[in-house]
Amino acid sequence: MNKSASAISDMHVVVDIAGERRPAAIAADLANRFGAHLTGLALAFEPLIPAYTMSAPIPTDFIVAARENAIADARAAGAAFEKIAEGAGVPFETLMLESVAGEGFMGAVRDLRTTDLVVVGQDNPDRPEPMRGALIEAILFEAAAPTLIVPYTGVTAFKPGRAIVAWDGSAPAARAVRAALPLLALADEVLVVMVEETGKWREGAPGADIGTHLARHGLNVEVKRVDNAVGSVSASLLNFAADETGDWMVMGAYGHSRMRELFLGGATRGILASMTVPILMAH
Repeated sequence: MNKSASAISDMHVVVDIAGERRPAAIAADLANRFGAHLTGLALAFEPLIPAYTMSAPIPTDFIVAARENAIADARAAGAAFEKIAEGAGVPFETLMLESVAGEGFMGAVRDLRTTDLVVVGQDNPDRPEPMRGALIEAILFEAAAPTLIVPYTGVTAFKPGRAIVAWDGSAPAARAVRAALPLLALADEVLVVMVEETGKWREGAPGADIGTHLARHGLNVEVKRVDNAVGSVSASLLNFAADETGDWMVMGAYGHSRMRELFLGGATRGILASMTVPILMAH
């Protein structure tokens, strides 16, 4: 029997340059569950040139050595990914790309436009990955790829059991739910949470539509509304996930423009900064 066209069959993972590379291990486990092909994306970042107060040119040797180090780091990351994928017994390939000035992440974006799911780690402030925040935004906006973001601490495996769906009725939230359906099918129960916001919900039974939709997919669904007692949607969602012992979350990314989120904050940025469970995002 052929696999359903709606299943997850083609996955990518952004391989961390250093550290335990738990996102790669989680991606390999998920690929094993879905019988998916997994591509490890190892990025070599163009060296950041320090600003000089003098007009002297940057030594060529410095630029060459920095680039060679970046490529060596990416190759080492790719080799580590291959060991993880081989251990999981999944079909895989490794793709190494250089991030070049003027092009940014376009090489990665082009590749990720044709994938079912991207797995990437949250930026670790104690061991930061080059331009990780900007890369996640590029994946969500430019590649338009569903993205499972793994916290840098506290999570060693993806446990699908108790899923939280952050629902606000927006188009990004709807896209995230559609993208998450194969993962939601693994869950024992799904809690749809709606954070109270002034003037947000119309009269009637808010959440009934998404609850019915998920139930029609055979999911065990419960819809809950919570007060925004702390004045922050992201904090309210994370508090709810903790109180309900949620294992992972689904949410739409950047309901407002990136510029507005940059200056005013927003649920997406708050979640990315303080996440405690894996979160599947889509825009």
